[in-house]
Amino acid sequence: MNSFVLKIIACTSMFIDHIGYAIFGTASWFNYIGRLAFPIFAFQISEGYIHTRNFKKYLYRLLIFAIISQIPFMLFCSIFSNSIGLNVIFTLFFGLVSIIAYDKCNKFFGIIIAIILGISAQILNCDYGFYGVAITFLFYVCNKNKLLLAFSFVVATVIRYTFDVLKYHEYGIDILKFAFNYYLPYCICTLLSVFFIILYNKKKGPNVKYLLYLFYPLHMLLVYGINLVLQS
Repeated sequence: MNSFVLKIIACTSMFIDHIGYAIFGTASWFNYIGRLAFPIFAFQISEGYIHTRNFKKYLYRLLIFAIISQIPFMLFCSIFSNSIGLNVIFTLFFGLVSIIAYDKCNKFFGIIIAIILGISAQILNCDYGFYGVAITFLFYVCNKNKLLLAFSFVVATVIRYTFDVLKYHEYGIDILKFAFNYYLPYCICTLLSVFFIILYNKKKGPNVKYLLYLFYPLHMLLVYGINLVLQS
């Protein structure tokens, strides 16, 4: 499974995830399929850094597309929420910076920077927040050992969803029932992405780099337009 195939899987699952919001205006079973997308994108950032000839251009490219994507992201989020943060490319940007810091600095210092960047992503309300930066960083650190990579991803994901469930304790919700009926399926579907990642053969496949960068903002504009049509 080459890089191109992984990106197509991620883009397809993300589109299914988001089209669910256009149809229903809220979370639905479409979102289970969508949980495959982000871990694959995060993994691709780590692999992209390993194979890039110019990490500065890679950074600039991510930042530019993060900025370009913000308005489409805000329009998309307005379908189902009044709370809008920063889109997921900003999260991936922070993840890439953490990888560069780890690679170019003292390893301990690099880990501290990665933690600070994760906290910053959480405070700035980036999509996937601390978790997003953490798994992007872990995919790079563990890239030479697939078993360790899979294990670290599973642990990070279980911790993430456990904290998500515990947040609702203060609202008097039955935590166990809520976890099994809602967050457990989300967690399982997120974890399934690791099977695609493990099958990666380190080959690039067709070069459609900018097409896939453009897909992110363009598909959100499409989803927003579909929602407007359905609501009219």
